[in-house]
Order: sequence, then structure tokens, then C-alpha cells
Amino acid sequence: MSQIEDAVAQHYTTGALTERLRAALEESGVDPDAATVADLKAGDEFHTGGVLATDHLFAQLAPTHATRVLDVGCGIGGTSRYIADRYDSTVTGVDLTPEFVETATELSDIVGLSEKTSFLVGSALELPVADAAFDLAVMLHVGMNIEDKTALFSEAARALATSGTFALFDVMGGEAAEPLDFPLPWSTMPGTSFVDAPDVYRDAAAAAGLELVAESDRTDFALTFFEEVFARIAESGPAPLGIHLMMGETAPEKFKNYVTNLKAGRIRPTEMIFKKTG
Repeated sequence: MSQIEDAVAQHYTTGALTERLRAALEESGVDPDAATVADLKAGDEFHTGGVLATDHLFAQLAPTHATRVLDVGCGIGGTSRYIADRYDSTVTGVDLTPEFVETATELSDIVGLSEKTSFLVGSALELPVADAAFDLAVMLHVGMNIEDKTALFSEAARALATSGTFALFDVMGGEAAEPLDFPLPWSTMPGTSFVDAPDVYRDAAAAAGLELVAESDRTDFALTFFEEVFARIAESGPAPLGIHLMMGETAPEKFKNYVTNLKAGRIRPTEMIFKKTG
């Protein structure tokens, strides 16, 4: 693991995550040992918009039970379980942070998806998977922690079978060329934050033999989402179960800075879908 990757893993390691998630489920009135995929949705999709964003992306992909899916930077496995539950696909998740992988595995066991999902500790730049082993690779809010986008796309292409699809939803650079306000959900400091313009993604994809087939700017969606979240918090306080559990005590500041950067045009949440041409 490189020095930067080690720093990224440390950023996401908050300690006793599984226990805190179980406690949050109990506080929400859910038996942790009988939880369902739906019960976990408020807290296991660690990206802008949560499951609403996942719905939007996967409506364009429509995998089936035969689709072999790779979840790059899977976090605690929320998107992996979403895919397995909704589409009956088999999913392999890879994440840099051991605590995330441990929690992902336990949560899948709880909801009965351990046979459809598996999780591995590994880097997106050296995926611990075989060549051409997947029909679909997905990546949600991961690229902001990866400096070498060329290597990232090269690895995704290597893991995909011929005509495979790589779909991602990342926070990319906006029109305003200004420094970002930190801390942010993906980084407490600039040294582990690599927010790149959409052109960087397109160029890296092209170099890896991946053709862009769809792109969507999700800024308006993100602004609306956070307005609604902040309104709910102002009215009734934060819910017991939420992605703040993966962000530590500075979660409110990280969310605030995210929205500040978004409104200032410094960042742009963006979907991209690519096809492997070779």
C-alpha cells in the first residue's frame, strides 16, 4: 500500500464501525440480526444522494442475474447489496479500508446476501481480480482519492470482459478554479484529495480503450438532496443511521464544506458510463 493509500484508509477508519451500525439500527427500531437490505439503505450507500443516486445510475445499466459485477471502492457494501438484491447479480467488492471490508461482509451475512456478494481488501490501482472476469464495473465516489486516473481506468478495463461496461459517479472539478474548502467527506486535507475535471476522466478512459457512451451532470440533484437533508436535520436532528457514522465527529463540517464547494462551482458530481471497445 502506498503512503497516500495508507492515509486514505486511515481517513475512512473510524473504529468499531460494525458495532456502531448495529447500535444505530437498534435505535431506529430494527433488530440488527434480522435487518433487511432496505433497513440498511439510510447508512450504507456512502455517496451523494445515497440510494436515489444509485437508482438513477442503475436505471441506465439494468444488469441481470447473469451479470458479473465488480464494485470498485465498495465501502461497506451498500451498492453491492443493492445490485445483488435488486438484480440478483453476483458482486465482488474491493476496498482499500479493512474496516469497511469487514463491515461489508458482516452486513451481507445479516441480510442473507453472503452467497451473492464477496468483499476483498485491495487497491483500485491493483485490483485483486482476474483479467476479463466481469461484465460490469461500477465506482461511486472513489476517484477523488486516486491521483493516477490513467492507472485507475487501465485496471478497470483489465478486469472487464469484451464489451463490458464501466459506470461511475464521482465528484469532479467544476468551472471555478479555486481551492476547495476542507475537510470533506473523502479527505481532511488536499494531500489525499484528487478532484479532477471530467476531461481527465475521459482522456484516461480513452487511453484504456473505454468509449464514453453517457454522461450526466448531477449538480442540481446534489443541491436539492442536501437542501432536503439539512431541512430534516433542522426539524428533527440527525437520524441514528446515516453515512455520518463513517465520517467521525467532523461529519457536519464535511457536509457543510461539500455544499459550499458545490454552490461555488468548484465541484461537480458527475455520472459517466463507458464501454470496453476491445
